[in-house]
Amino acid sequence: MFIAIFNIVAPVFILAGVGYTWVILGFEFRIEFVTRFATSLAIPCLIFVSLMQAEINPNILGKFIGAVFMTYLLLGGLAFVFVKSFRLQPRTYLMPLISGNTGNLGLPLCLFAFGDLGLSYGILIFAGTSLVAFTVGIWVVAGGGSFKRLLQEPLVAATCLGLLFMWQGWHTPVFLTNALSLIGQMGIPMMLITLGVAISRLEVTEVLRAVFLSLSKIAMGVFSACFIIWLFDLDPMAASVLILQFSMPIAVTSYLLAEKYGAKAEAVAGLVVTSTALTIAILPMVLYFIL
Repeated sequence: MFIAIFNIVAPVFILAGVGYTWVILGFEFRIEFVTRFATSLAIPCLIFVSLMQAEINPNILGKFIGAVFMTYLLLGGLAFVFVKSFRLQPRTYLMPLISGNTGNLGLPLCLFAFGDLGLSYGILIFAGTSLVAFTVGIWVVAGGGSFKRLLQEPLVAATCLGLLFMWQGWHTPVFLTNALSLIGQMGIPMMLITLGVAISRLEVTEVLRAVFLSLSKIAMGVFSACFIIWLFDLDPMAASVLILQFSMPIAVTSYLLAEKYGAKAEAVAGLVVTSTALTIAILPMVLYFIL
């Protein structure tokens, strides 16, 4: 079991380590370009092809999407109560407690742990995370919604199109599928390397608070997932992916939103770094529990 978990976790942190080391050695890395390329082209291609080729029972699919929605609803409620109870500023701390790194950390783990079917489930959760970030997230941090921004996100279009193709049993021509697959295969390595680069440029502030909030975020995520699994009676594969994705550390997106809209970006940066570091210790236990 230890070897199996190591084989899942090691590639993730090796690639993140490549990005971290690259910056530490003083080499240039244009994070804005790479992030835009990955989120605008590579990851949408990965999402579309993975969903198109996924063999998920339509009844299970609808049930799983409902479970994801309810998990975010429950987690959001818990996070709101938590923020109010500890008198934290919602603009700064609410979204980090809700939005996990289900993309450049969660997707590789879903793939390595559960294969292509697990990746398909993980992509649906990642799409949900993005929807939350670009709607509720912007409304909380900036004080206003962004439905237009949501419609402009390529990953939203890719998710909707992929679900349509999967539902109808459609497939693109072989040559086009191969091309989209090649582009999509760049997405996960790019996201992991970029994660390492982003972490190398962030600073940890107020360590004890960051540790407490990071552990609280992970605990609330796992509790929410387990409760919804019991409520919806999900199958083992879907349940395992749900727990794994909702145990992810705080997303870098939370830092980017805080920086852009004037929340306490330094505090959020500390949470991102701390929660990601804690994941190294917690993730093997999560994988041992769900495998």
